[in-house]
Amino acid sequence: MESIKIKSVRLNKYLAQCGVCSRRDADRLIEQGRVFVNGRRGTLGDQVTGGDEVTVNGRTIGERKEPVVLAFYKPVGVVCTQKDRHAEKILADLVRYPVRVTYAGRLDKDSEGLLLLTNDGDLIEAMMRGANRHEKEYIVKVDRELTPEFLQGLERGIYLPELSQTTRPCKTEQTGKFTFRIVLTQGLNRQIRRMCEALGYRVRKIQRIRVMNIRLQGIPYGGYREVKGEELKELYREVGLDAPDGGRTLDGFKE
Repeated sequence: MESIKIKSVRLNKYLAQCGVCSRRDADRLIEQGRVFVNGRRGTLGDQVTGGDEVTVNGRTIGERKEPVVLAFYKPVGVVCTQKDRHAEKILADLVRYPVRVTYAGRLDKDSEGLLLLTNDGDLIEAMMRGANRHEKEYIVKVDRELTPEFLQGLERGIYLPELSQTTRPCKTEQTGKFTFRIVLTQGLNRQIRRMCEALGYRVRKIQRIRVMNIRLQGIPYGGYREVKGEELKELYREVGLDAPDGGRTLDGFKE
């Protein structure tokens, strides 16, 4: 299959296009001296093409081909990381895919539900940009009966002193005596748990059921599906990127 030809681009953008990481993380890798171009230590201002040999931690990066996006049902207990010798279960233990993919937006260890995995660093960066206000939808179960005041408090926004930040206004809907639906447009660390605790509730379960136009429905627990066709194009449009043509895959790293 023919690769997409890459013209001269900045080194950090090249790493993102190859699915290694976001541009911001690429800058850190370059500053740490972990990126080499044609055998020479890379710098932040380097320009590269698909004909250059680029390595990260001694591993050769392949030219970009067509993006891959997976919708994965992350179980409770799985840690969002590629390597962690202290974690009992990581993503690589459950996701066996021929293309190297990285998560776009974490779910904490004790939460479950939809996690998007991709080899496209530009997509990861666009999804993680908080100013874009991309919707993420969750079903939450708490330890005691819901009240209108509790849901209204979530919707108005809550100041979280440990993060020195106020949460954005959001949408909620009661779905049971102890359960509710919430739609967020930001991704603060353990945000839902912190919001509930600030109002005197403790979370028993969090399940993410939607990220923008991608839904969890139909994916088995611990399983995944490929995002393709119009659904994939819509995802790219929502984050402000050119929609991929589809039909090809890429190699993130050449072993």
